[in-house]
Amino acid sequence: MKTQIEQIKVKNFRLYRDLHITDLQRLNVFLGANGSGKTTFFKVFNFLSTCLKDNVTVAVNREGGFKELITRNSDPEKNFIEFEIKFRNFEQGEKSPLVTYHLKIGFNHGKVFIDKEVLKYRRGQRGKPWHFLDYSKGIGSAIKNEQDYDPKSKEIREDQPLGAEDILALKGLGQFERYKTIKSFRTLLEQWLVSNLQNEEMRKIGDVGADQQLSMSGNNLAQVASFIHEYHPDIFQTILTKMKQRVPGIDKVDIAINEAGQILLKFGDNSFTAPFISKYTSDGTIKMFAYLVLLHDPTPRPLLCIEEPENYLYPTLLRELAAELREYAVRGGQVFVSTHSPDFVDALQIEELFLVKKEQNQGCSHIFSAKKYDDGQISELYDNGCELGWLWQHDYFKGINP
Repeated sequence: MKTQIEQIKVKNFRLYRDLHITDLQRLNVFLGANGSGKTTFFKVFNFLSTCLKDNVTVAVNREGGFKELITRNSDPEKNFIEFEIKFRNFEQGEKSPLVTYHLKIGFNHGKVFIDKEVLKYRRGQRGKPWHFLDYSKGIGSAIKNEQDYDPKSKEIREDQPLGAEDILALKGLGQFERYKTIKSFRTLLEQWLVSNLQNEEMRKIGDVGADQQLSMSGNNLAQVASFIHEYHPDIFQTILTKMKQRVPGIDKVDIAINEAGQILLKFGDNSFTAPFISKYTSDGTIKMFAYLVLLHDPTPRPLLCIEEPENYLYPTLLRELAAELREYAVRGGQVFVSTHSPDFVDALQIEELFLVKKEQNQGCSHIFSAKKYDDGQISELYDNGCELGWLWQHDYFKGINP
């Protein structure tokens, strides 16, 4: 499914009192100082995913409760946490309509509830929006005749009450084929991944299994590599070829199973007579292999978020990593990345870069397109040949550095 998020609005979610991001691309990179809000922004996706897989109460409690989650100095009984995501599903064609999902979460007498959940898109330029689902506190309805969608047709609705006030209508209705637009967005929420690969986790010896996609921490790297090796040998060969090009000395990667039935990754170094297992590889080697496995997923995730991919990688590899991310994004999965690396930023097109800025006097953060930042001065310098990482290092991104 090739879905592209084009706009995101967030209200009263931690650092983001009133956030509105537009002009999102296939690859989007977020640059900002420590504590500016990059990780908090990525938490939006984890939060919404938990809302879907469990319920809103569970998602809120995992973040410390509603009073901790809502923006500071906001009255939790009078203010709402809100999310709005505008996206297109290009399975419907290049002229697919812009779909809007709006979720509004409230808190009253110690309980969390969904004040509003709407999924809609407009019919034509002036047509009235079709609300594919429209719910409040567990009560609402969904469109029954989506297949008849036309600027002139009349929507037919059916009531579908939910079991509780904190359950997403997406969770229930998205299981049915007849609600195609609802199911499309549910799939997006279910399958997106916020990746934060941890070297110690990736070195673990995994039990034999058929994991097909890498987890958040990468602790199933051996299982996923084994799956690709067995069922997609051409892709595995591509990964191996790129490992040979980027990691000096690595000439093969073997998959082995020990006597206990556990999967081992063995990296062959042409300087040694015997291969060594992943436990003893360098941080950079295991990280590069994991990124190649992640970015050559036979079934790309609709949205992939990666936190600080530059860690442990040699600076000259970062341009190649940016190219890999861009290729992945074009192939099918939209990509969001946070970074602190000027070398990685140098490899970007200006449309792909977004600046995260914390307003010190307000304690809230905003995100700006680099192309439109500082009245277009950054864009003019970029057009005249200045690389974005160089501009950042020389403090042209005013207010971004601490």
